[in-house]
Amino acid sequence: MKRLIEKGLMFGNLFHVSTPALVERYNRALHHLTGKRTEQSDFHIDLSGFSPEIGDEFDDPLYLNHRGVNRQFILLSTEQKRCPLLNIKFSTSRAILKQFIEENESQLFALTATDAVAGELVNSVFDISDPARLFDVGRVTVEADTTGRTIAHADRLHGLVDRFKTEEDGWFDDVLIAEMIGLAQKSGDITRNPVRLARKTYAQTDFWTAHFGGLYLFRSVDHPAIITTGDKDALGDLPIKYIFDLGDRNRIAKFFDYNDLVEPIVKARGIDAAAILRQKMDFIVIDAAADLGLDLDARSRGDVRRLARQVSDRLPRAYHGLRELLHWAEEGGSWPRISSDDPAYFYSLRAADTPHADLVNMLLAELCPLDIRQLFICHKDLFYRLYRTWPDTKRAFVADFLEREYQVDKAGARAALFGREPDMAGRTPVEDIVARVGPWGAVRR
Repeated sequence: MKRLIEKGLMFGNLFHVSTPALVERYNRALHHLTGKRTEQSDFHIDLSGFSPEIGDEFDDPLYLNHRGVNRQFILLSTEQKRCPLLNIKFSTSRAILKQFIEENESQLFALTATDAVAGELVNSVFDISDPARLFDVGRVTVEADTTGRTIAHADRLHGLVDRFKTEEDGWFDDVLIAEMIGLAQKSGDITRNPVRLARKTYAQTDFWTAHFGGLYLFRSVDHPAIITTGDKDALGDLPIKYIFDLGDRNRIAKFFDYNDLVEPIVKARGIDAAAILRQKMDFIVIDAAADLGLDLDARSRGDVRRLARQVSDRLPRAYHGLRELLHWAEEGGSWPRISSDDPAYFYSLRAADTPHADLVNMLLAELCPLDIRQLFICHKDLFYRLYRTWPDTKRAFVADFLEREYQVDKAGARAALFGREPDMAGRTPVEDIVARVGPWGAVRR
């Protein structure tokens, strides 16, 4: 894994905690949440405040995520919103925590100037020892305060101020006034600098979880289902009609189709389908060549064609199915009939434009593990696990490729794969509008 770390492909973009003041704030928050303190004087933290170095020190990668259910967090800076979230147990955790920071950014910026903010993503349940408990997970509430309880003091002070203003004898209540003064010394001037954080609850109906070997739960679609990466019989009785494992390719394909969750890459708008298909084929060639121990110093398409000729008798059906699709996309002709039984089938799909797109792309990455770029982008947990099992030649090729083709322009790579999408406000990009109505605007009658 050292190669990935050196290239910024693992533990990249973490927040560096290097000053004594920040270390002390972190330790206060850590003790507040867990009763522990770190001896580290220099470490890195992710979006939630988890530090790989401290995880090694405690020999506990879940020291801020007990039982992997209610993730605790420590915020030292609003810049943590740009960091990855490590050791994810629920796919929704990063989006929820990032949204919480963005919705409270000005308040958090003021609070973290002098103290750490500690909190928890409180699930509907505290223990998931049985798969059926996953269906009790329906919402996540974010609770947070500084280690000095600034938010709690401010809330208390707001209530006292209301009493002072409304009670008939409030002006003459020396005890009330003294308590207000004492709280104001702890919370600051709440009239000029309000420090309330929104205690917001987020829905969590559709998600992936690392529990029970990995499960995808789709509850809000027209035809709900749970898809496990392990043995579906081991899950027992669950309160849902459809339960699939990765071997149920036909049933998963129908699930995608019935819920309009996917679309063929060759028919998707806003992307270069032929380029994506070629790249997927290249990854399959690289995997076959690595199994044979061949040199993988392939940086051009000509190099990959040379490898493809060398391993032509070892290329799987998925490669040939994608080649048929590429031929149709570039030269036309009859549409290649690729059924869900065909190993190329899921490689030929991408998530449709729905609220479930990220979760669907994550599942597609699981179904298409040879597509190392989509695997890295959409399912890093699985990518790192599979990376450890690859021959060193493949690990070297993959790390170099991702550094060269993805790391330098992440947004561009995502746009090339998944196409342009509306921005956060729902506006269509300007380029799409120009393409639709022309550079001089729409023609008016």
